[in-house]
Amino acid sequence: MGSNGFAADHKVKKAVGLAKVLALGTANPPNVVYQDTFPDYYFRITNNEQKVELKQKFKRICEKSMIKKRHFFLNEEMLKEKPNLCSFMDHSSLNTRHDIMVEEVPKLGEKAAIKALEEWGRPRSDITHLIFCTTGGVDLPGADYQIIKLLGLSPYTKRVMLYSQGCFAGGTVLRIAKDLAENNENARVLIVCSEITAICFRGADDVHIDNLVGQAMFADGSAAAVIGADPIPGVENPYFELVSTDQLILPDSDGAIEGHLREVGLTFHLHNQVPNMIGNNIEKSLVKVFEPLGIWDWNSLFWIAHPGGRAILDRIEEKLELKPEKLRATRDVLSEYGNMSSVCVFFIMDEMRKRSVAEEKRTAGEGLEWGVLYGFGPGLTMETIVLHALPLHGVVSNEN
Repeated sequence: MGSNGFAADHKVKKAVGLAKVLALGTANPPNVVYQDTFPDYYFRITNNEQKVELKQKFKRICEKSMIKKRHFFLNEEMLKEKPNLCSFMDHSSLNTRHDIMVEEVPKLGEKAAIKALEEWGRPRSDITHLIFCTTGGVDLPGADYQIIKLLGLSPYTKRVMLYSQGCFAGGTVLRIAKDLAENNENARVLIVCSEITAICFRGADDVHIDNLVGQAMFADGSAAAVIGADPIPGVENPYFELVSTDQLILPDSDGAIEGHLREVGLTFHLHNQVPNMIGNNIEKSLVKVFEPLGIWDWNSLFWIAHPGGRAILDRIEEKLELKPEKLRATRDVLSEYGNMSSVCVFFIMDEMRKRSVAEEKRTAGEGLEWGVLYGFGPGLTMETIVLHALPLHGVVSNEN
């Protein structure tokens, strides 16, 4: 056989249809902190109770956040045992943080992945690709390798590991999974996002107010999804179709959201104009992806927007004249879980499909056919996914 014949025999066969979300799973650490008591807890555990004015400012930030509660791996007992995490500028803390992240990020991801795989219903050996995403805990081999071992996946599973992407990465992993699923016949891609704030939890500082904003917003959680094209009838139950994807670095947004890994942990910087930057660009991005579909009414869509904060959601709603119910699922996840970075959009997707079942809607997208998923994060980067909601066939029983 000539070289051309050999190449033809080994040409990768592609899927016929578009990639679809076949299963979802979510998980959180058991430790729950309520936002109305968090300022007292935070200033006490970080030994900053003497900073009375700063504590009052932090209370106002927490009150305006529209967050009711959050989940954290770190609890009071752990923080008392590891006081270097409670300092604002302890240069000995990175090893402490890193050891926690390397150990716990894959474990938290495993909890969500087990739920998604159980819902999917096929043997774990049928997973062909894995995408793992997390902000911290860089190690060799990485969290992708660790979760292969934890889940007992095939050692032939093709892996993609994403570190330090930030809040837009929930859209990024879907974009990559779509390409993998559609360009490899019979591919089944397991996405796992796992975020733990031990990498960035730190004490208060009088100057860096953006640190306080982050401490009032960020939280821990994990999510998993199985993505594949051409679902097997009667075996796989798709909820959403991934129609198209887009990524954009917003103009004039340099430095708007930044994170820097230092000996003191991950420091983050948030510009107060981020809501305006997103609000000023969101309609242009919608026009670009929905004009080919002939859709111009943004209220005709279902919405899964990363809950970067109340101000961002308010600005999107205002700029696009969205009805309040459009961001209901997004606001509910922000209230109940806080900002879990890359994980959030999957929690919102899961909440939306469960609510659609409970309310006996026609499709997983609150009865609507077309929707949009947005990720916003460092850069300032915006990920856009056009979703097509599929008819609901049964009850979603996956419990968080």
